[in-house]
Amino acid sequence: MQEMGLLRLEGVVENIVYRNDENGYTVLEISDGDDYITAVGIMPLAAVGDKVALTGTFTEHRSYGRQFSAQACEVCRPTETADILRYLSSGAIKGIGPSTAQKLVSEFGESTLDVMETQPERVALLKGISKEKALDFAAQLKSNAGIRTLMLYLGEYGISNVSAVKIYGALGAGCVEHIKENPYILCQGDFGVSFERADFIAKREKMEPDSGVRIRAGLTYVLKHNEGNGHTCLPREKLVATAAEFLRVGLERADACLEEMVFDRSLISDTIGGEEFIFTPQLHLNEMYIASRVKMMLSFPAEPIKDIEGAISALERDNDFVYADLQKQAISDALTEGMLVLTGGPGTGKTTTLNAIIKIMESRGQKVLLAAPTGRAAQRMSELTGEEAKTLHRLLEVTWDKQDNPVFNKNERNQFKCDALIIDEVSMVDCYLFESVMRALPLGCRLVLVGDSDQLPSVGPGNVLGDFIESGLVPVVRLDRIFRQAQQSLIVTNAHKIVSGQMPVLNQANSDFFFMYRGGKTEAGEVITDLCQNRLPEAYGYSPFENIQVLSPSKKGELGTAELNHRLQSRLNPPDESKAEVTIGSKTFREGDKVMQIKNNYDIRWFRENGETGEGIFNGDIGIIKRIDKRGKLLKINFYDKTAAVSFESAADLDFAYAITVHKSQGNEFDAVVIPMFPGPPQLYYRNLLYTAVTRARKTLILVGTPQTVEYMVNNNRRTKRYSALKEFLMREENLYTNMSTGD
Repeated sequence: MQEMGLLRLEGVVENIVYRNDENGYTVLEISDGDDYITAVGIMPLAAVGDKVALTGTFTEHRSYGRQFSAQACEVCRPTETADILRYLSSGAIKGIGPSTAQKLVSEFGESTLDVMETQPERVALLKGISKEKALDFAAQLKSNAGIRTLMLYLGEYGISNVSAVKIYGALGAGCVEHIKENPYILCQGDFGVSFERADFIAKREKMEPDSGVRIRAGLTYVLKHNEGNGHTCLPREKLVATAAEFLRVGLERADACLEEMVFDRSLISDTIGGEEFIFTPQLHLNEMYIASRVKMMLSFPAEPIKDIEGAISALERDNDFVYADLQKQAISDALTEGMLVLTGGPGTGKTTTLNAIIKIMESRGQKVLLAAPTGRAAQRMSELTGEEAKTLHRLLEVTWDKQDNPVFNKNERNQFKCDALIIDEVSMVDCYLFESVMRALPLGCRLVLVGDSDQLPSVGPGNVLGDFIESGLVPVVRLDRIFRQAQQSLIVTNAHKIVSGQMPVLNQANSDFFFMYRGGKTEAGEVITDLCQNRLPEAYGYSPFENIQVLSPSKKGELGTAELNHRLQSRLNPPDESKAEVTIGSKTFREGDKVMQIKNNYDIRWFRENGETGEGIFNGDIGIIKRIDKRGKLLKINFYDKTAAVSFESAADLDFAYAITVHKSQGNEFDAVVIPMFPGPPQLYYRNLLYTAVTRARKTLILVGTPQTVEYMVNNNRRTKRYSALKEFLMREENLYTNMSTGD
């Protein structure tokens, strides 16, 4: 065989050495008649006794020697009696062991598999095999055949076997025919198939470019794509124009298809501020439901706690501390109103106020739950309050359905058991997650939302905190006084200067806020690297992996996260014979690397030292690669509060985290933060982004670059426009919550 280009290798599977059931990654041995060959790749259905045709290349593994790396695997059902017996004895069909396999083959011979699939009543006549078992065997064989057919069809278009298994699970039998009729169903689920790939399949299936199926899918795609930009809806004219340009069809044709979708409620139309907006049904329901539940909470609040002034005075005496007027107002509102938004910048006393609210409620026998959107934010909340705080996902008791979508065990039928719920870092919470919280919140439960409205909004769709504040319906207390102890921090005082449009102090010595002027990007990059590798560890004892974080406004450019990560990895964790490494896509990960999960993965299992286990690693989680298991194709990663084994396949959703974008830093605080300050795109260099970056630093902040860039960002007060409707729905006078409890 030649070993140039892609090869085709045929043989019989002799042994399954290893299989990762999570993603189908398999190590197997096949016989090609003369020798045994080890093959590796995504082959979830290959079983002992199968005849397979593999497409791929030979590679030389450092530990395991010569292997065939399969990019595609065609599985042929065994036809000879001996191969059928081996196939059934291998456990490929659940419920069949060697003795049952022998019984089946002895009775039906070379027709065994056909009889099992098409005539289960004959199988049920055999001693020890019930009708239910025979029907289950038939269903398994039909399912395997359907998945094989789907894999062969999708493989022609470069769609992975992993995606094919997910697609089959969602669409079921006959899915190939469904896809041929409407290839765009592939990009409407979480299957990892882009619109462009579905569009290519549609062209191959001779679908017309201006067909209604294509345009309807394109309109939905544009809306879904803009969810990633934070929008819950789009103005009708903007949606039609964008979709028409993207699909290269006429405006009238796109608008006509949109009208059909609004008529059959595939999409939802609503008027906001006199302008027509278009929603997906789910996001329209999300924002409507949130608004309705908030109105219900405010109409039927919890019973007010009595003698709040006396309770505040007692706390002041016990702690030798006097609360500011706004803090007292916040405490009082939280204990008398059904809901409160508490906002303010760093050093304004949010935590002190929060602790008072918790202590008074607990002193009156009330059960209080604390939560935050991320693990790090929950941990910090626990440290500051002395009470247990959970992530919102954990509080909602998340599980996952067959399509890997989150399902919360806490809901309308199984609500939280508490008298009050306090959520920190609410600016990070999108409307999907907040709606789930509201469904699980019992009527009469107090809700206190804490966050900084001047920080960047959530990565997901919606503007929950901002819309609450701007609606004027929800009680809001904005703390604006910087307390004396906080005034000693230049990080805090400069953050307030930035958010108010003033130039921060850059030349004060002996502070926690430093500015290092560097006129060139290359020089600045070297300084940033040296700060992480030498200067900060030597001066403060900081670990570049645990305590220091480089934040950049941008991913691209010489001082973007991609280039900085390359530079920092080469200096902080260079190649070493004692450290295993693996290349996944364009990234070479090695043991000791600092990494970040960049996409929610609900399948990854994790465990904690206390024995607790669970599933789900989320967008923004940061960890250190402790071990690379090449044989098992796994990365063992210590995230800050848990350890997870991430498959090589899932590692495509990892990135280096020596440097991360400011957006990815939300909800986190770091002992030391280093930020490059050089000009970049106006949409990334603005006041609130700089403010968010500065407030990520707990003890030390260093800006490296030019003061002109700092000044530009302070003066650029643009806020990213977010289309959302929660504010509008809150301000509407009509009753929104009729028939909303179950989403009907």
